[in-house]
Amino acid sequence: MAENTETPAPAKQKKHFSIPGGNIIIPMFIGALINTFFPSFLKIGGFTTPLAQGSGALVGAFLFVIGGTISFKTTGAAVKRGGTIILTKVIVAVALGLFVGKVLNNNFLGLSALAIIGAMSGANNAMYAGIVHDFGDSVDEAAVGITILSVGPYVTMIALASSGLAQFSIVTLIATILPLLVGMLLANLFPAVKKILNDGMNASIVVVGFALGCTMNFQQIFVSGLSGILLGVIVTLVGGIFTIWTDRLTGGSGVAGAAISSCAGANMATPAALAAVDASYKAVAATATAQITAAVVVTAILTPMLTAWVAKRNASKKLVNKTSRK
Repeated sequence: MAENTETPAPAKQKKHFSIPGGNIIIPMFIGALINTFFPSFLKIGGFTTPLAQGSGALVGAFLFVIGGTISFKTTGAAVKRGGTIILTKVIVAVALGLFVGKVLNNNFLGLSALAIIGAMSGANNAMYAGIVHDFGDSVDEAAVGITILSVGPYVTMIALASSGLAQFSIVTLIATILPLLVGMLLANLFPAVKKILNDGMNASIVVVGFALGCTMNFQQIFVSGLSGILLGVIVTLVGGIFTIWTDRLTGGSGVAGAAISSCAGANMATPAALAAVDASYKAVAATATAQITAAVVVTAILTPMLTAWVAKRNASKKLVNKTSRK
């Protein structure tokens, strides 16, 4: 009997559905579900109530973990590219946010300066790294070591405080940033600590997401989510126009500028952090959090599409130039 030499067909892998930013959005929705229908359950004491109402402490721990992902080692070209696109993103966020806060009486179609600056000032650096790995070059990839520096609530806090839209001291600002700086220092001095903090990133995101959800209800989520969709479009398209332009202006292809046009899940913690140091923001913190949540999902869809369009346009231009030279 002849031996069967046919190679068996590889087994088909099941496709898993994933929600953009799901590691923070899903636990947040679970927390909001409990707070909407069983709010008294979160006030029974023990460790349950501090978990549900302790978002300030949890955000501090979250910033400490984020600090552990930031490396001091970057190349000159990466510093230039990463610094250019993230600085542009922050400047556009602050300018637009302050315009809404000062000129439009802090309301642009339901969006406040807190929501706008909080959403636009930081980016999903994990998404950025994945996108530029597919469409960018080695400098674009290395630039993540700089772009991640904008993670955290302090950009929003500085902008609002300097414009008079928030009130807190420089000591309060330092106290807010300190967990991130300590995490960064320890991780860069001790590689073992860096690995531990990196491994704990996803777990800390889940816990913070749940705690934030426990301060919200579904009415806030659905009502604020509509304006949050608009916020996501603004973050990617308006912010992306400027970051792509400055990326190309400084020698890049525009891919990094497009890939940075997202809203990070970590940005969802910004309203809670600000409310912790300025009580006047407690009333709008839940609304801003819901809007930023929607923006996280919207930009997770739009940012890869924008980057793919930029890369395709670059390839078309190269082909046209190559053809015209023949």
